[in-house]
Amino acid sequence: MNKKKKSESIFIRELCRDLNTLKSLPFKKKIRFLWDYYKWPAIAGIFILITVCTFAHMFYEGQKPCRLRVCVVLNTDDNCSPWFKTFTQDLCSDGKPGAVDVNLDQPFDYDNMYYYVQEVEVMTTISSGRMDMAVCGPDMYSYLLALNACLPLDQGLTGDLASSLLAEGKLVYDTANLTQDKNGNVNPADGIDGYYAVDLSETEFYDLYNQTAMEETPEPLYAVIISNTEHLADCESLLKALIRK
Repeated sequence: MNKKKKSESIFIRELCRDLNTLKSLPFKKKIRFLWDYYKWPAIAGIFILITVCTFAHMFYEGQKPCRLRVCVVLNTDDNCSPWFKTFTQDLCSDGKPGAVDVNLDQPFDYDNMYYYVQEVEVMTTISSGRMDMAVCGPDMYSYLLALNACLPLDQGLTGDLASSLLAEGKLVYDTANLTQDKNGNVNPADGIDGYYAVDLSETEFYDLYNQTAMEETPEPLYAVIISNTEHLADCESLLKALIRK
């Protein structure tokens, strides 16, 4: 107990000494004094404040009602925000509460040396329930397959939507759940076959936002519903809008 009081009194004396020193210095030297003696506590405090604010913002956003969360990773640099703005207005015209969150800023490119960071970002978003649907190219689609994060559309879609897409040849048959072990090997027996994506070629959205240079062959563009979505009806509404010709 005495040791605690003694340490407290030493701290108070040092603090009073620093305050007295600070008062006697001109303004510029005060800034220098504070930086020299308190920069690391200040940096630590700022880092903690930013971290707390970030998590508080994430928690606040997670509590807000949201009808649909979409991640869009195009094969081109085109800006599809006008299209999604129109879709959002049409979807919300029914008067139901909740917003539509469209993430247009998530990169995903296996040619990027930091692709593993992009994988972690996508995996975290899915596991936290902040992605209902993805519109993406081959790289992200293959990663979603490996995570087994894609809803089997022939089983998950309601009504006649799945059968009509299947008849049009729009459903993409693929194998999910194929991941590498620590030695880099893949066991085909772990694979789960199914229809996991919708091919968006020959659609209005594809023609608007997946055009490349004339000498290049456009990469495929897919629509994927995430298996843990709680907003299947709104996912289907977006899917119907995306496949419009």
